[in-house]
Amino acid sequence: MRKSFEAQLELLNNELIQMGALVERAIACAVKALIEQDTKQAKRAIDCDIEVDHKEKEIENICFKLLLQQQPVAKDLRLISSALKMITDMERIGDQAADISEITMLMADTPYVMQPDHISDMARATIKMVTDSVDAFVKRDLNLAQSVVEYDDNVDNLFTSVKSDLIKLIHENVDKGEQAVDFLLVAKYFERIGDHAVNIAEWVIFSITGKHKNKK
Repeated sequence: MRKSFEAQLELLNNELIQMGALVERAIACAVKALIEQDTKQAKRAIDCDIEVDHKEKEIENICFKLLLQQQPVAKDLRLISSALKMITDMERIGDQAADISEITMLMADTPYVMQPDHISDMARATIKMVTDSVDAFVKRDLNLAQSVVEYDDNVDNLFTSVKSDLIKLIHENVDKGEQAVDFLLVAKYFERIGDHAVNIAEWVIFSITGKHKNKK
């Protein structure tokens, strides 16, 4: 019975890795689309989001089978419940990558009023956070999970820089305001992706230690 359970847990890990890779691809396509004003890449990010949604359902089914067909002990229950929480955050990251791509498609035919350098930096930082948080779960690496939580300050600082740049741009030329607001929305979506990666890392910490930041 335990061997069967361990095999199912291994399957769960593999599926989470695949879902994480899909999410990373969605973010990468979204930022490439933004930088290059490439609608094909934007559509790829949206397609990735659809795949992420399907993967979420597959992982849910694995988790429910583990809960219903096996007899998990407390540590296993923490791991399975954490996985269920994690895929919810990953699904939302996929949604936000698609939202970024939809905004990019609206801006595709208009010259940019600014170079989205800080936004590109935000994208790279959030991809790292997502990758590390999933790796932390699979490897049961508490230190890696905690480093993801701490790394979020980098994304927050970059968002502050983007916001300051855009406010200055609007003050200098109000005609650039509409696109500046679009860029601000994109930056906000990346900030939220960072927040979701932190959520994933915090559930990893819970799965290992039994302690969660928002639980007494």
